[in-house]
Parts: sequence; structure tokens; C-alpha cells
Amino acid sequence: MNTEASRCLLCKKPKCAIEGCPVHTPIPECMRLYREGRLHEAGAILFRNNPLSAVTSLVCDWKQFCYGHCVLNAKNAPVRWYEIEHEISSAYLFGHSLERHSLEHSYDRVAIVGAGPAGIAAAVWLYQSGAEVTIFDANPRMGGVLRYGIPSFRLDKKFCDAYEKMLLDAGIEFREGVEVGKDVSLEELSAEYDAVLVAAGAERPAQLGIPGEERALQALPFLKNPSAFKLGRKVIVIGGGNVAMDACRTAVRMGAETWVYYRKTFENMPANPLEVKAAKEDGVQFKVFQAPVEVKEGGVVFCDTKNVVPEDGGRVVTKILKGTEHFVECDTLLTAISEKPDPVLTVAAQKYRNVFLAGDFMSGPATVVEAVQSAKTAVENILESL
Repeated sequence: MNTEASRCLLCKKPKCAIEGCPVHTPIPECMRLYREGRLHEAGAILFRNNPLSAVTSLVCDWKQFCYGHCVLNAKNAPVRWYEIEHEISSAYLFGHSLERHSLEHSYDRVAIVGAGPAGIAAAVWLYQSGAEVTIFDANPRMGGVLRYGIPSFRLDKKFCDAYEKMLLDAGIEFREGVEVGKDVSLEELSAEYDAVLVAAGAERPAQLGIPGEERALQALPFLKNPSAFKLGRKVIVIGGGNVAMDACRTAVRMGAETWVYYRKTFENMPANPLEVKAAKEDGVQFKVFQAPVEVKEGGVVFCDTKNVVPEDGGRVVTKILKGTEHFVECDTLLTAISEKPDPVLTVAAQKYRNVFLAGDFMSGPATVVEAVQSAKTAVENILESL
């Protein structure tokens, strides 16, 4: 990897960090330290800026962020910084112990709702600032989407275990199996704690809104525990995002003939292009410009679609072509069209002045690194308010 690092130009105004990275990772500084063999120092800087850099360097959409903004794209030879970042960050993470950087907030108590990427990052920063942190999560283990959404072939669960151990060893309390809004109210947390950060993620699947939809299986519950489901011979996944890619790649690994049906074309897919490419390499087959209109026993009725550019040059609209209905057989239909935060918790969060929002709960489904950045902003606001 030293050869790859030597290609970096160490730009004074690095687009990869300033424009490309949501958390503005100081890439040239860390690259320089890496070249000098000062990996621990580089790891400390990366962890301070983004505690989840060991993970984001694996699951980030590099083409959209750092890799896609490298000035060497002009020569079709961008530097693979994400590989170097992972080498540095993973070495730093394992065995790392959290330390207090300040005791300014030693008497402040903060509750975090959600132990996913945003919640973990926020817990690190708040603890380092001196706050007493308690994390609430409905699941039995920390990690959120990292543990219960992203498949192991994309993200080894040893990283979730490392973050969990690090937080618990620091004395951060984890109340597992607690669903806020059901087992304990946001009002109770707001009264008991000096500040509450809601980082519960977006885990309520959006609906297709078509007849027979109840026959379909939602992708998120499937990804949480794939072995609990019998898929049959043929699986169709509806969607074009990263969750759809994780679902189809998991299904094909379970031995099913797997297809992805998407209402637009590949250029419109919100999924990381690298994940789409990986799905194809895994044997997943794709059918674009297809929209489901009804789910029936043994299959799905689809219609052809097309993208239409309005005369005024506005946003492209995808229209269903009437009269093109056709039935496609499948044993299991998986839907992965989008996710939304808990609406009850969303309304409740707006009622209290000491309640803050972060992650997918605030912005809707996004990338892990964007969740971390939202947590950073929320923590800054919490510390300012305290």
C-alpha cells in the first residue's frame, strides 16, 4: 500500500476532504503520517474526526465521496485512500480504550436512543467531553444497521464487537431490549436526562401501495435474520438502493435464483455502483424499467415504464405504461424501496427543547458516513446547550 500512498499529491486544498468527504477527513495530513510510518498518530487523528472510520472506509460510497473527488481522476488514476484509511483505522480500533479529553461536562447526563452508527459516534464524542452516557436500543447488541442490516460478507461483525466492547469498557451504560416510545417514553427520558439524542435510524419500511402487498417480505427483517426465512427457488427484489443490493446478494448466497426489478434504469439507481457491480458478479440478474402493480399468489404483475423529460426541462418523471401488464413468477418477493423513521417518535421529539436528532432518523436513509456527520453536528449542539 506504500506505493498507492506515494501517488497522493498531498493537495493544499484537497477536494477529496473538503468537497468529497461528509466528515471532512484530513486526508493529506494522515497520508503524510502514513508515509512516515506513523500509523498510530494517523489513527488517532482519524478516530478523533470520525470514530467509525474503520467501518466507513469499508462500506462508504467512495466513488461519490473521496475517490470520486481525487484530482487524479483527470488522469483516470484516483488514489484508493479508502484502503489506506481502513488499514490505519482498523489497526487503531482493536484494543483502543476510550479516554476522557475533558471533564467540563462531568455532571451532565445524556441519553442516546439508538446504538447504530450515529449513536455510537455520538457516545464516543460525548464520553470524551466528560458526559455520563446511557444508550437505549431495542436490539440485544450494539451496532444497529452495521450488525443487523449490512451482511457479514460486506462488513465483518468483529467491528461491531470492537465498538461495543470499547463503549462498555469505558463505563457507558447500554440498556438493551428497550424500545423508546413503548417501554419508556421520550417525555420520561427528557425529564430524567440533561439531553436526549434520538438516533434511532429509519427502520419503518415504505409501502408499495399496490394490491396484495401483504404477500411480500420486507428486506430489513430478512437481512436481520436471513436464516429464519425459506426463500424457495426464485426470488425477486424490488428496489435500487443499497438495502436492495444487500438483500439480493444475501438471497443469491442462500441458493436462490435472484432478480432485481427496478422502475428506472441503472443510472438512476441510488445504490453504490460498486455494490451493483458486485451483485452482478455474484450472479444476481437485473430487469430495469419495471414497476410492480399487483402481488399475486406465486408471483408479481409488472408494467413496463419509461423516463419522461418534461417540456419545461424539469425533473425526469418515470411513468407506467398502461397495457403492458405481465405476470412474473417467483417464490419470494422482497421489497426494499425505502425506509422511514418511527412517526410517533418523530412527533414526540419535536416537543422537548433538550431533545436532539441525528442519523437516518433525522435525514432519512443515508450512508454510514453521513450518519456520523449528523451525529457530530448534534453533539456540538448538545454540548453548546449544556
